[in-house]
Amino acid sequence: MGNRLSKIVTRTGDDGTTGLGDGSRVRKDDARIAAIGDVDELNSQIGVLLCETLPDDVRAALTAIQHDLFDLGGELCMPGHTMVTDAHLARLDGWLAEYNAALPPLKEFILPGGSRAAALAHVCRTVCRRAERAVVALGAASAEQGAPLADTPRRYVNRLSDLLFVLSRVLNRVNGGDDVYWRSDRGASTG
Repeated sequence: MGNRLSKIVTRTGDDGTTGLGDGSRVRKDDARIAAIGDVDELNSQIGVLLCETLPDDVRAALTAIQHDLFDLGGELCMPGHTMVTDAHLARLDGWLAEYNAALPPLKEFILPGGSRAAALAHVCRTVCRRAERAVVALGAASAEQGAPLADTPRRYVNRLSDLLFVLSRVLNRVNGGDDVYWRSDRGASTG
């Protein structure tokens, strides 16, 4: 593992650069830093969701995902290093199968909302989609530079956004509600 910070104020980033896990420095607006930042924001949003009252199994899954996201950030921070594996993807797939099995099939689009926990899961899902776009952009930039990014990080955030959507539906039901359905026939409001 790279160096751990022993002090927070280093002043080394005052010039607009930041250090990577391999010791190299890049601009703070580099595609790699954007991806790391979006993954970090996602982890923080999941931390907010974990402040809610949640079923024990959902809490355990989200806590494991926070650790995975820290691993993902580490992988993005150390070019050429692998921390997220097919085992991480298999665990997401297992949770997706488990939670989807208990949900009714969707016949309509749903709106983010319902219970507070479900709404927060939707916020996590949208931040995850942004992180996915950043990881895709990093993959393209890395490939152009001759140092392609492994596809596991991209696949992980894609599946995670699906899981967060499913968990939002689960959390609405746990709290005695249902999904908030989009109504295409609502017509123009008057007033």
